[in-house]
Amino acid sequence: MLSFRNRLKKQKDFEKIFKNGKSFKQGSLYLRINKNDLQSSRFGFIVSKKFSKKAVERNRIKRILREVVKERIEEVIKGLDVAIIVNPETKADFQELKKTIDILFKKSGLI
Repeated sequence: MLSFRNRLKKQKDFEKIFKNGKSFKQGSLYLRINKNDLQSSRFGFIVSKKFSKKAVERNRIKRILREVVKERIEEVIKGLDVAIIVNPETKADFQELKKTIDILFKKSGLI
């Protein structure tokens, strides 16, 4: 599980990312990045009801994404807030999401 100090929870933090951050897209995932003044990077995950009306399915994709990020957290540059937005067309396949996240992280310069 991704550590709580590495998670974005507050609405104002997400608003800062969307107001000032840079965005990147790969496949069916979007990535928004903004600098923070902390010693660690924080990640937030956005899965709308357009992805699925069932909370179980939305939470499942968030758990998968948290696990993928947890595997790469040591390689990520410190001091960033990152929001990962899931498109409705996303398939909840662990290996596919892992590949997409790796490509996005390299594309955005996170690793």
